[in-house]
Amino acid sequence: MSGCSAGADTGQSTDKNVKLTVATFNEFGYEDLFAEYEKANPNVTITHKKAATSNEARDNLTTRLAAGSGLSDVEAIEVDWLPELLQYSDQFVDLTSDDVKDRWLDWKTEAATDADGRLIAYGTDIGPQGVCYRSDLFAAAGLPTDRAEVAALLGTSWESYYAAGEKFAAAGTNVPWFDSAGATWQGVVNQMPNAYEEEDGTIIATENPEVKEAYTSVLGASTTLSAHLGQWSDDWTASFQNDGFATMLCPGWMLGVISGNAEGVTGWDIADTFPGGGGNWGGSYLTVPEQSKNQVEAQKLAAWLTAPEQQLKAFESKGTFPSQVDALASDELLSATNEFFNNAPTGEILANRAAAVDVTPFKGEFYFAINDAMQQALTRVEDGSMTPDESWAQWVTDVESLG
Repeated sequence: MSGCSAGADTGQSTDKNVKLTVATFNEFGYEDLFAEYEKANPNVTITHKKAATSNEARDNLTTRLAAGSGLSDVEAIEVDWLPELLQYSDQFVDLTSDDVKDRWLDWKTEAATDADGRLIAYGTDIGPQGVCYRSDLFAAAGLPTDRAEVAALLGTSWESYYAAGEKFAAAGTNVPWFDSAGATWQGVVNQMPNAYEEEDGTIIATENPEVKEAYTSVLGASTTLSAHLGQWSDDWTASFQNDGFATMLCPGWMLGVISGNAEGVTGWDIADTFPGGGGNWGGSYLTVPEQSKNQVEAQKLAAWLTAPEQQLKAFESKGTFPSQVDALASDELLSATNEFFNNAPTGEILANRAAAVDVTPFKGEFYFAINDAMQQALTRVEDGSMTPDESWAQWVTDVESLG
């Protein structure tokens, strides 16, 4: 892998002192890596600006991008809002370099390449999904706890996943099956090739029968199975400490979120299955805005952070699953286990889940806005402020307002 480690030299990259700011969100697993980079480059000081959510990071980036100032030297972006940023690709440094050629999965690189062939972002992780579950709560409900047996119980369809939840509920544990309709929706919508837009950008969201069917199905399941806890809310975060729910859809990056919120709680595990077959939720990139006053040094840091060696360390730290081909083929990844998740072979499980992904959803300019409006629609039903029909009608209005 050393041949793919652009910018990973351990000597000082410049004689002058450099202060770099890096903006991320959720859990990238970079804290120890920043310290390692500073130790190898004593002239570099890194300030980490960490947003609580992807939405918060997006709002900050788009606001400061429009203002023409205030962005960090390295800005992390999420895959769902990458398409809208490609409209402004000239405001990001072209990161094309022979040193990183063929580093990532082809589709990961293609998504960050603009119409002129400029690479505006370096790939960090991808989000192959399994199902995380509380084995202690399963045992209390008389359900199997062994990973293979749990995978068989959950099955490979949304119907079988919901049916397992009904069995759990029938045991009288009084614990919800999953956290929210919104979280479940992410698993469903990421299995649709064209949920909201055609390849030419035509918005089809409100007329797509697959979307309406999924909306009805997810909300139907949430009536009896959901904890109605919007992800990233304070109540959702607190619920990890008080048996808030028994299962959740689990991309690799969620492992670090769960272990952080559920510190001291035992019983979490992960099953090698996913409703609907396979699914990828999320994944991020690192960009260097043109606003940066330290573009060369920022690119070196971004290249180093996204090298296979560093991504394996980030995976070990927070479960962020690599998008780099050398890392994906490494024994280190495939043999990785996670102590918090009952020593589950998370490397092997997530590699299997990545191989099961057979749909790459088209995400156009309006994808993020439409999906965010859908999340609000699902939340309105879960909090009781609207009926499903009323909230759907509001969502249609919101989508139509996008033009």
